[in-house]
Amino acid sequence: MGLFSRKGKDDEATPTDAAAVAELDPAETDDGSGPDFTGRPVAKPLGDEERSRIASALEHAAGEGVDVDDLASIGAHYDAAFRRWSEEGGTGEGPDVIVETYAVAIGEYLARHSAREWAVVTDVFGTDLGLVAARADTVVVPHNLVGARWMRGETGWVPGVVSHLVSIRPRPS
Repeated sequence: MGLFSRKGKDDEATPTDAAAVAELDPAETDDGSGPDFTGRPVAKPLGDEERSRIASALEHAAGEGVDVDDLASIGAHYDAAFRRWSEEGGTGEGPDVIVETYAVAIGEYLARHSAREWAVVTDVFGTDLGLVAARADTVVVPHNLVGARWMRGETGWVPGVVSHLVSIRPRPS
């Protein structure tokens, strides 16, 4: 789904040989984008794997000194990680780790400070971690937010973008 997501619509190419297709377990090949997929995002509750993925990324962020309840902290650490990687020589962690860490940090901020909760979201682009509002009228995929800005080399965007997302779906008092 995301630019650096773990699962995309083309992850497992379906064999063209009819015999090979017959051998596939439908549970292994169903990525949610089959003929019944309407194009509207579909959200499912997190499983153990997704909870573990979130916990791991949050632990990594904490190890970097990120306070996931503070947008300035998330933004400053993301910007520093981007600069370390993008400078000549590319020191620091690679884009996959950085995008994962800060996408989950932003997602956790949204889960704690807005009326959204974590879910596994499938849309026309694939499946990834996302946040859904109670009415399911909006979906935020943090990996897309971070990945797109990473590819454009943007820094300084986290506090403004994320606070706007909180303002359009605030947590009830």
